[in-house]
Amino acid sequence: MRDNETPGDSRDAVVQAEAPGPEYTDTQVNAYAIDRLSQAFETSAKRWELIVYPSLFAFIILAAYGFYLVFSLAKDVHYLAISVDTNMTVMASNMQSMSDNVAQMSRNVRVMTASVESMAQDVDTLQPMLASIQEMDRSMRVMTQSTAAMGRDMAVMNQSISRPMQFMNGFMPW
Repeated sequence: MRDNETPGDSRDAVVQAEAPGPEYTDTQVNAYAIDRLSQAFETSAKRWELIVYPSLFAFIILAAYGFYLVFSLAKDVHYLAISVDTNMTVMASNMQSMSDNVAQMSRNVRVMTASVESMAQDVDTLQPMLASIQEMDRSMRVMTQSTAAMGRDMAVMNQSISRPMQFMNGFMPW
């Protein structure tokens, strides 16, 4: 007996009937051929059942797992979309604040530009004042030289008067 045969197979009877003799009619030969075809089909079906049913079971398990993965992915994408939406809202408000700050900074730079232009005009008006300050500087030098000359003259005069006065101080009672 083979592995794929069942105890009720009648292969021996089929082998004996394989060589139909003259006593068999066409109907019996056709019945024999159909019987043999059905037995071959049953044997083949049993072999395919050993392959198809486990494969079908594995396919069902893989399909269920695939559905779980797709469902999990869809859920994760949903959470990602919510997170991105929240972050984009925060980023949009920050960008608006940044835009306001840049506009304020632009206004401040314009005011600074006007102030620097005003300072440049004020410096232009300081040019005559600078000439006056330079004239004052020259006058102060001349005054310093005159004061120094007066100091020298006083020293010479002190030298001139101090000798006779020392002599006279010896005669004076006080």
